[in-house]
Amino acid sequence: MSLLDPTTTTTAGDPGDGNAGVPAHVVDATSRRTPFWRKVLSTWRARIGATALLLIILWAFVGPLLYQWNSVDSDGLAFGMGPSASHWFGTNDIGQDIYAQTLVGLQKSLLIGLIAGPGSTLIAGIVGAIAGYFGGFADRAIVWAIDLLLVIPSFYALVLLSPVFKNLTWVALIVGLAIFNWMIMARVIRGQTMSLRERDYVKAARFMGVPSSTIIRRHILPNVASLLIIDATLGVGAMILAESTLSFFGFGIQVPDVSLGTLLAAGSQSAVTRPWLFVLPAATLVATVLSTSLLGDALRDAIDPTSGANRD
Repeated sequence: MSLLDPTTTTTAGDPGDGNAGVPAHVVDATSRRTPFWRKVLSTWRARIGATALLLIILWAFVGPLLYQWNSVDSDGLAFGMGPSASHWFGTNDIGQDIYAQTLVGLQKSLLIGLIAGPGSTLIAGIVGAIAGYFGGFADRAIVWAIDLLLVIPSFYALVLLSPVFKNLTWVALIVGLAIFNWMIMARVIRGQTMSLRERDYVKAARFMGVPSSTIIRRHILPNVASLLIIDATLGVGAMILAESTLSFFGFGIQVPDVSLGTLLAAGSQSAVTRPWLFVLPAATLVATVLSTSLLGDALRDAIDPTSGANRD
């Protein structure tokens, strides 16, 4: 065979890998066309995290429909009873079913996490893109506001605002969590935007008179979408944990509403004598946060090849 024969330089793969005799550029193009979600789900972290999170969501919203007790009714014959066939997670001092309350609290915590996490990411994306794209006074003002908010720990700020939450619905807590958790990602998006605005296609769009809002929407945000997706996914678990912490100390969800944090606070005093009041809601919280963290790590590894994707 001649050394100039193209087949000697364009084939890829060993005879046993299934790509023998296939041109290298075809193999490369095929790998580039691999669906993103298939790439994500190729790791064990993504499979376990996505499956667990899906099962937890189904359990939270379908489970109460398949259970005989609700979170409000009391069983007069089972005050402070341990787990049994009639009360799967036991009951509290007034006979309320802990399993039913755990599902209701999980619903509330999931809703808060699934709204506040992406909401915080949305704020970070918009503010960071505006600061990085326009620069000048707008950039300085936004960076100053970010630095000011970073000086104030978000937990203490939410504690100070807790009287407001008590007078409003739990939706106010979602707004508070989203407002005080976007600053670090906004700085990252700002830096990426400052680099993107110097790209030729962005300069061409500006030269053609395309509105700045359109450039940000069509050219800036899609190019930082990978960072936003990772932040939103990891933010769900972080917001669930933050809400549970605030509620545990009495600054978040207020009675008679139920969340995982309020259940942990109610069961903490009896964690030794009646562990089902604390351990089972705590295990539910840990499983929920861990599943979102595993899925977020898998997304990060799939998007950023330098973040540790080869650990599997």
